[in-house]
Amino acid sequence: MRILCLFSVLLLFSVSSISQFTYTSYFTGNETDVVTTPMGGICLMGGSTENDEAMKWFLHRADGGDVLVIRASGSDGYNDYLFSELGVTVNSVESIVFLGAPASNEEEIHTSIMNAEAIWIAGGDQWDYVSYWRDSPIQDLINSAITERNIVIGGTSAGMAILGSHYFSAENGTVTSEEALQNPYRTDVTVSSEPFIENEHLQDVITDTHYDDPDRKGRHLTFLARIIQDEGVYAKGLACEERTAVCIDENGIASVYGNDPLNDFAYFIHANCELENGTPENCTANEPLTWNHAGAALKVYKVQGQPDGNNSFNLNDWQIGEGGVWEEWSADNGELNISASEPLDCPVFIEETEEDKKITVYPNPSQGFFQISGLQPGEIRSMLIRDVAGKTVHQVSTVTAKSVDIRFLKAGSYFLSLTHSAGTETEILIIE
Repeated sequence: MRILCLFSVLLLFSVSSISQFTYTSYFTGNETDVVTTPMGGICLMGGSTENDEAMKWFLHRADGGDVLVIRASGSDGYNDYLFSELGVTVNSVESIVFLGAPASNEEEIHTSIMNAEAIWIAGGDQWDYVSYWRDSPIQDLINSAITERNIVIGGTSAGMAILGSHYFSAENGTVTSEEALQNPYRTDVTVSSEPFIENEHLQDVITDTHYDDPDRKGRHLTFLARIIQDEGVYAKGLACEERTAVCIDENGIASVYGNDPLNDFAYFIHANCELENGTPENCTANEPLTWNHAGAALKVYKVQGQPDGNNSFNLNDWQIGEGGVWEEWSADNGELNISASEPLDCPVFIEETEEDKKITVYPNPSQGFFQISGLQPGEIRSMLIRDVAGKTVHQVSTVTAKSVDIRFLKAGSYFLSLTHSAGTETEILIIE
């Protein structure tokens, strides 16, 4: 009887102790916190093996600070990789594994987030992340770190899936393209727009991952159709194949990384703004989706990743890209159709009025040298020049002057897209 009582006490103590553990932490590096000046940005990884060059980009933007990996499964697989194997100096790497929603109230985790210059969200099940973190201190602390301390944030697979302002929550499990296209209101087509992780350049964007295995284009199109149908919002899509990464800098320029010369694509998707009314023709429960508009319902810029990330897309206007091709996507009675397309030809910044303009470009026409008035040099974030076919012919990501020198280009008309602290403006430049 005495032995049985002792066993009962030990068992009770063991269960009580285990219940107090809501997370597991794995720490590598210097335990003394450092404060650096992170450069912001977003790194999106499509799943499978990480792209080393994109991860180096991510680490560099932490400016030698502390890297925090948050996840709901796995262990310390990122610690040595991020701390020492990529050759980028950081102060520390900590991986925190959430064992359930109660961990979101742990002060030690709150401190780790507040001390981080970089936050990486691992793969797994995005519903774990949504159900554990949404409307919790974790959500608030991450958003504060982005907006107030300019940390760099990123994620792979499920970690990428939750970084847009719209997201597939996977609350009822995953869904295939075929299933979603045949019934856009299946219970497992769980598209949420409830506020979660806030990123300036992913506002009104829904991401998707593992785009090549399995093919997820059809379900992504369905997510976009649902957002239009349910909310009246023409959201945009950003997707990565499994070994592809998209790194978005503070100016909204998305660089695409990949190593396979025939694969590794990223996709930038939005409803065709050339259409007067681009809403889905039939997006109802228990019926196949039709979002067709003569095969041109959506315009997609497909970009092959490069080892140096040289191919890119401008998220300020979602029209200007480098190194990609345009496609048209549509769904007809539940069948996905893809065809080649001419470059997008939409009115640039159609909401812009003369009252909204802050810049004046002069003289125009000129021999190729233009002055810019209305802004201070520090307000200008980037300049992009494209020709009438939409091809980028000149790009400046760090602007210190208030002029544009394109005297090396031949005579003709060009589009200047200038991003500044208040937004992006476009001017037509004429070289005589």
